[in-house]
Amino acid sequence: MELKDKVIVILGATRFDWKFESTSYHTAKFLAQDNEVYYVDFPYTLKDYFQKNQQSEISLRIPHFKKGASGILDTESPRLKILILPLLLSINFLPEGRIYRWLLLWNERRISARINRIMAERGIDEFIFINSFNFHYPGVSTMLSRAVLKIYHCVDPIITDYDERHGFLSEDLLINNSDLVICTSKALYRDKIKKKKQTFFIPNAADLTVSSRAQDPDLLIHPSVSDIPGPVIGYLGAIERRIDFEMLMQVATMNPDKSFVLVGPTAREFVPSRFEELKNVYFRESVRYDEMPAVVKGFDIAMVPFKKDEVSATIFPLKLFEYLGTGKPVISTDFNMDLLEFTFDSVRYCRNADEFSAAISFYLTNDSQEAKAYRLSIAADNTWSRRMSELSSLIAGFYREKTGHN
Repeated sequence: MELKDKVIVILGATRFDWKFESTSYHTAKFLAQDNEVYYVDFPYTLKDYFQKNQQSEISLRIPHFKKGASGILDTESPRLKILILPLLLSINFLPEGRIYRWLLLWNERRISARINRIMAERGIDEFIFINSFNFHYPGVSTMLSRAVLKIYHCVDPIITDYDERHGFLSEDLLINNSDLVICTSKALYRDKIKKKKQTFFIPNAADLTVSSRAQDPDLLIHPSVSDIPGPVIGYLGAIERRIDFEMLMQVATMNPDKSFVLVGPTAREFVPSRFEELKNVYFRESVRYDEMPAVVKGFDIAMVPFKKDEVSATIFPLKLFEYLGTGKPVISTDFNMDLLEFTFDSVRYCRNADEFSAAISFYLTNDSQEAKAYRLSIAADNTWSRRMSELSSLIAGFYREKTGHN
């Protein structure tokens, strides 16, 4: 039994108009097919307001920052609404302690007050609340009197300095305040189930309606990669600490006749200068999610060159199935071998630079239409529709158990 005709409020980990696709917003869009969903936009702080006041993304929200503002934005989906929050205090710089937690409580009260007011104004007597990896505000769920089921959707490990400052304690509080926890990787599941018995594993997936456009013969290769000499081995996503630059540098050096392109926002502090200086390595700026197929169409091989460490072992990357959904060959490091359960032998997992280089050579000389069809079939088994059906059924069961009705 799937969840239908319920009201769901999702406190997201990203802003609804972020240029990249996110698990939080994907979840909101799919649940809105059968339910009334309010996606609570990731909040802006006073610091953000004064730093970004001229940017269009904040201009759209300014009328909704005011006290008493509706905060509601419509979307293309009639059952999906965006809820803009009032401005909050910027407090993450503070050390963990009483002052930080007191100011956090003030922020959480502002968040919950807007949600509670909107629910009351719209005559909504009960709703399901999902905190989708916004562990920065762990107490919000305790302030929502009409929330009959409270869920924490854990989609990533806590790894950045910003998140680590208060995140571990806040996430533990959030888990304690939730009725159930849903994790997107087995490693996250193994960690969280120690803290909450009602913890479940539902992995990430891909939107094949987007990925499949890369197979359109009329789709032009994206200008950002169209001028790069082939063969092109490409990566699309955040370029930061999780990338194994040392291994990738060895692979690029071993293959001077091939181009290695990384497309996405770049945290330069993690990129070795020696890697950037290689003549067959190219960096390209971020693109919108709807441009992803045109970018990947310009790749001969798509790659996931993540470091193998405790952090990466908890990652179930969206891009893996997005790549497979384009039909392109995929090479990955062996950062998380739990993925084998879902990709089988459609992806080459490599332990080192030699294996990575050998995989490149294999795909450039041995790929076939049969192999492409197999990759597409694997992607088809790992769609958002399928994952959201699993998620919907899980939530429906807990909702029935908690409320006594369907």
